[in-house]
Amino acid sequence: MPHSDLPRTLGELRTSQYFDQLRADRTLKEELRSNLICKLDNGQTLFPGVMGFDDTVIPQVVNAILSRHNFILLGLRGQAKTRLARMLTSLLDPYMPYIAGCEIRDNPLRPLCKQCRDKLEAYGEDTPIAWLNREARYVEKLATPDVTIADMIGDIDPIKAARSGQDISSELTIHYGLLPRANRGLFVVNELPDLAGKVQVGLFNIMQEGDVQIKGYPVRLPLDVMLVFTANPEDYTARGKIITPLKDRIGSEIRTHYPLSVSQGIDITKQEAWTRRRSPVEIEVPPYIHEVVENIAFLAREDKRIDKRSGVSQRLPITVLENVVSNAERRAIKTKDSSAVPRILDLYAALPSITGKLELEYEGELKGGDAVARELIRTAVGKVYNTYFDGANLRPVVQWFELGGSLRLDEDLPAEKMVEQLSRIQDLLPFTKKLGLSESESDAMRASAGEFILEGLYAHKRISRNEELEFVAGDRTSREEQRIREEREEYGRRGGYDPRRGSGGGGGRRNLN
Repeated sequence: MPHSDLPRTLGELRTSQYFDQLRADRTLKEELRSNLICKLDNGQTLFPGVMGFDDTVIPQVVNAILSRHNFILLGLRGQAKTRLARMLTSLLDPYMPYIAGCEIRDNPLRPLCKQCRDKLEAYGEDTPIAWLNREARYVEKLATPDVTIADMIGDIDPIKAARSGQDISSELTIHYGLLPRANRGLFVVNELPDLAGKVQVGLFNIMQEGDVQIKGYPVRLPLDVMLVFTANPEDYTARGKIITPLKDRIGSEIRTHYPLSVSQGIDITKQEAWTRRRSPVEIEVPPYIHEVVENIAFLAREDKRIDKRSGVSQRLPITVLENVVSNAERRAIKTKDSSAVPRILDLYAALPSITGKLELEYEGELKGGDAVARELIRTAVGKVYNTYFDGANLRPVVQWFELGGSLRLDEDLPAEKMVEQLSRIQDLLPFTKKLGLSESESDAMRASAGEFILEGLYAHKRISRNEELEFVAGDRTSREEQRIREEREEYGRRGGYDPRRGSGGGGGRRNLN
């Protein structure tokens, strides 16, 4: 029914199909429950777009709603907790009637506030009715230590009292907070442990007993609301805690998690990353690039140099993929290529989207975020390389380097020039067929695939790469490293003189004996 055709008075509402929504026993939680049962019965997808939770988190959320529980979603950052909470609005009725002008959206049959009770008494069946859509019945608050009882529950408004001529203790002088304004809707509190203890007390008091004191004035507000909380389990000790009486009143505690498999993670990243963009060049991301990007996140979650209590958000592969595509897009525009296909070098250009999302342990701090991120990329490339080339004989490619061949990669090299350079390497490009490439593939795709193979060989230390991004034979780099070690030993013997830098600046070696 169009919004303009909805009943506008209490009398019209009583004779409409919506009157059943207002019956005395149909609370908000009963509304959510009945709509959920209907969706389950019809086999509908409950939370479209939320992936990886079908067999774990979503069944627990369903059980909580069927049980009419308030619940909390516990999980590390980037686990779609808030997104899942926001999608609960799909279980609400399309429209909800309330007494027009009411701040707390009172039920016309069961008004809570004095203003609505007075209006019903004055207008009767002509009491004006307004309507809310389901999105307007969602209220969200990010908990911070400075949030007060006045913000959440309400406060006495002396200005309202002066303007209306009411006594300061009158219920009509109350300025309602977020929770009363969420009446007959969903109230979500993110990062619950950050909320001060006294405010948490106010929450559980009003959700259980239905009353609260505002500036010493007792107010009876049996709100019809469903409370959903989110929290990071580590925050209980790091920043704050959930007080025991509030935890006791939360019906269900539901643990979220990161994707359980790389394929799940790839699907999530593909859905969320902004890669389908309007661009002057055609953008195409090869499957192996998706796999490498996702493996970076999975490897980071297992790396002992990275703080597991903080977690590695799913936002990491999403932003990395966006950065990788942007770098390929920039190169294609600059080199006048018609298509932009990400290369492994674009992953190294995306380091800023990795380092900012890693909370390092002491060992990681010593090594440096940039170095840790580069090692993650190299390991991820090696892991994905194995899935395509396990058992493949790439000895001819390695031999080309051992016989003195070298290839310097230029990030801004046009795809055609890149393919020409890769063609010099014995039997390299034919191996791109194992990556699913055909003879008619674009130069941009062939360049990306050839570079991936070289990077995979480098990851497995079959060839080497120097700081100038030049691929060379592995033993050549070993000899260079040996030469540098010998120079450093000589530097120590000469008391601080480095033949490559000149004077060590500190004079001779000091005898400590």
